[in-house]
Amino acid sequence: MPKSRIRKKADYTPPPAKQATNIKLNSRGWVAPVMLAMFLIGLAWIVVFYVTDGSLPIDALGNWNIVVGFGFIAAGFGVSTQWK
Repeated sequence: MPKSRIRKKADYTPPPAKQATNIKLNSRGWVAPVMLAMFLIGLAWIVVFYVTDGSLPIDALGNWNIVVGFGFIAAGFGVSTQWK
């Protein structure tokens, strides 16, 4: 029986190594404390308004104190978009 031909396979060449790219990280250490402070101020504003039957924090605002509290909370969510 005749001997079959042996095919030479090309040697394995690994793909070229990717060069590492420098990632520039900005210092955003202020975001989390400011965000949490806004949330807590808004929550405290609303709780104080309800606990004091509307006489605190600012009596002249009346029920608009709720809007101010939710405004602080919304500002906290706005600040949270800066978190990386």
